[in-house]
Amino acid sequence: MNRRSFVQTGLAGLAAGTLPGAAPTGPIARPAPRGEPFRLDYAPHFGMFEHHAKSFVDQLQFAADEGFRAWEDNGMAGRDEATQNELAAKMQQCGIRMGVFVAHGDFGAPTFASGDGKHRDRVLADIERAITVADRVRAKWCTVVPGTVDHRLAEGYQFANVVDLLRRCCDAIAARKSELVMVLEPLNFRDHPELFLTKVPQAFAICRAVNSPHCKILDDLYHQQITEGNLIPNIDRAWDEIAYFQVGDNPGRREPGTGEINYRNVFGHVHGKGFRGIVGMEHGNAHGGKDGERKLIDAYRAADSF
Repeated sequence: MNRRSFVQTGLAGLAAGTLPGAAPTGPIARPAPRGEPFRLDYAPHFGMFEHHAKSFVDQLQFAADEGFRAWEDNGMAGRDEATQNELAAKMQQCGIRMGVFVAHGDFGAPTFASGDGKHRDRVLADIERAITVADRVRAKWCTVVPGTVDHRLAEGYQFANVVDLLRRCCDAIAARKSELVMVLEPLNFRDHPELFLTKVPQAFAICRAVNSPHCKILDDLYHQQITEGNLIPNIDRAWDEIAYFQVGDNPGRREPGTGEINYRNVFGHVHGKGFRGIVGMEHGNAHGGKDGERKLIDAYRAADSF
């Protein structure tokens, strides 16, 4: 096509809402009514709906009444046993699945990359505790952040140390006959500099080397939009190793529709591929108060209308 024909066709495409070679977006479905279950299992966290419900159990009930069927609590492992049991009972009553909690995340030390025995013992102790917590709250996934880089070691040695320790963690989970899955979360270099794990392809290579059902990827699309973009192609290439998603729009790390990511297309894509896991709402609220919480829910209704 010559330049003049392209410009003429492009102008016609603009008038029609399309461009030559552009992928069709398809019709936008009407959002489901309030209270209907979402098509994907989005997982809020404590504090996200605090203006509608104060106590933890009331926040769970509010989320269930709004159609949410999953929940996240990064700090679950640090709660006392009575609270864990109470929250687990409420989630079961509401038909809510427990999403991830943090099993291990050190942002200041090379806990995995260094190969240091003291770090190794601490990580394994964290995993043992996570197995107990997961059994108590009926959780299937726990987040693992493999610490910082070790500038004293070449990259290949660091990679081997990470794989070795993850294999030991998987052995510990298997020995307890647990179904717990560690999900490795690559984090962006802007918000979390110096970390060892930053990209989905890197996490994919690690999981393939570990070769265990207990070690998979947590694909946080907020972080990956910053680090590498290319969200849907990376989802497709790493699909067999992805067990969990988290989201937040960029910039700002707020709900879908507040930034540059087309979450309706992304959600439709992962749903179309058969994903029936949990999508963690790992972000803040763009607006305050009850009105802001309602806008957040409406944003998920819109993004879920694929």
